[in-house]
Amino acid sequence: MANAADLRQKSEDELKDELQKLKREQLNLRFQRSSGQLEATSRVGEVRRDIARINTIMTERRHAAAEVS
Repeated sequence: MANAADLRQKSEDELKDELQKLKREQLNLRFQRSSGQLEATSRVGEVRRDIARINTIMTERRHAAAEVS
């Protein structure tokens, strides 16, 4: 689980890569849950929150860039 302070230090490209990795993991977790093989059920929520954190930081940066322009 990444905290927001660590994520804010990453570049835009690093955030996009992390987001892709988390979405891929989320897909795999969904497949595992549907087939009954999911053991770490709490990981589903952690991944969702991490995705939301990254999306929030990316949105904040877009809004900050728009205010400067």
